[in-house]
Amino acid sequence: MIVDNKLQILPGAKVAVLGFGVSGRAAVKYALQQGAEVFVSDIRPEENVIVQETDAFDGDDICWERGKNTVEFLAQADIVIVSPGISVGSPLIDELRFKGITIAGELAFADARINKPIVAVTGTNGKTTVTTLIGGMLKKAGLRVFIGGNIGTSLFEYLSDPKGYDIVVLEVSSFQLATAGDFSPHVAVLLNVSPDHIDWHGSFRKYCEAKMKIFSCQKNGDVSIINGDDPDCRRLSEKKVSDILFFGVDKKFEGRISESDVVLSADGEKEVYRLGSTSLKNRIGLYNSAPAIITARRLGCTQLQIQSVLDTFSSLEHRMEYVANIGGVTYYNDSKATNTGAVAAALSQLEEKVVLIAGGRHKGDDYSLLIQSVVERVKTLVVIGESSDSIEKALGETVDIVRAKSMKDAVGKAAEIADAGDVVLLSPACSSFDMFAGYDQRGRVFKEEVKALRKPDEMETR
Repeated sequence: MIVDNKLQILPGAKVAVLGFGVSGRAAVKYALQQGAEVFVSDIRPEENVIVQETDAFDGDDICWERGKNTVEFLAQADIVIVSPGISVGSPLIDELRFKGITIAGELAFADARINKPIVAVTGTNGKTTVTTLIGGMLKKAGLRVFIGGNIGTSLFEYLSDPKGYDIVVLEVSSFQLATAGDFSPHVAVLLNVSPDHIDWHGSFRKYCEAKMKIFSCQKNGDVSIINGDDPDCRRLSEKKVSDILFFGVDKKFEGRISESDVVLSADGEKEVYRLGSTSLKNRIGLYNSAPAIITARRLGCTQLQIQSVLDTFSSLEHRMEYVANIGGVTYYNDSKATNTGAVAAALSQLEEKVVLIAGGRHKGDDYSLLIQSVVERVKTLVVIGESSDSIEKALGETVDIVRAKSMKDAVGKAAEIADAGDVVLLSPACSSFDMFAGYDQRGRVFKEEVKALRKPDEMETR
């Protein structure tokens, strides 16, 4: 219900939760806490809904719909909370909107319930790393930080128990922004934009429009931090009204990337942050560090606190994660790379010849965008999953392609092809849901298969 122009759940409200995953369960908890009458609709058959998922709400008065999502069931509600990943352009959502039912995601409830500063980070690639860096820097400054959103902890968890936090740092996806309502972060960060989730949004233009919603309700005094080297980010920022701080290679930018350093310009002074001896010294690390540094500095962190976090930061799992060196061949797990922009960025970090493992479920991306990167870096492409035909059609004239039936098969064939000094890189450019439960499971299976190539006592680590 709208109170003082802000979306709220009031006692007695009828609230439906569409999708009973991590975000959906947190939404149910929050709605019950607010005294709402709750309806849950999940497309999975009852036997596929994990028992523990429903046991947590044993005794609560909840109406359930399993194995389908119907207008008749959901239309009982005043508000339908849509879990991330469920398309808001579907006929089901269109019909609910036609009936006058409010459609919202977790971000839409922030304006009414959060009275602390909010930092929101979006972009096609790098969101989790930048969110983690910012959160770490603010914690180093002694602040109590809630880190959540698309990074794994639903914002509803904060809304259910907001005590004890000084600031909220959120990773926000295009899915979440599409249902964000009047979400208005005090600091909004746009890292980059390249084609992704086209199957969900319908077009690159609509995908960009969803990303730009991070800025649409900002107020005077709020700050936008934008990648000045990304032409789409620059174009999208032209209609902004809040203060804009750019990062990139231009000397005029507030956060300038210079070789292995980030140079911050503030109040006529320059601060140099050294990344040459850190895990962030590569191109991607520099572009992730710059907006984090700007954000943390604007929020009161000292240069010493920020540098300390940069010095000790470890690369996140499934993001250009070193796995092993076997017979002179280095293996990297980049399972989180679910779009062509992420794959191109990963390849740009490598000077060696690469045997690339790619493929999975198609998301509407244009694989021909990888032609230049593949020509420059890839000696053989091993394709897996449902998108194999599409990838081979786009890149078959560019590189030798080998097909694999499973991750085990892919790792085995990549190991046979690679020579000492080469890199085997899992960087799929696709979602994982044709073969795995998620990119994290895909990455773990890859690592297991790599480690199975040699005996445990021969495994080299670093």
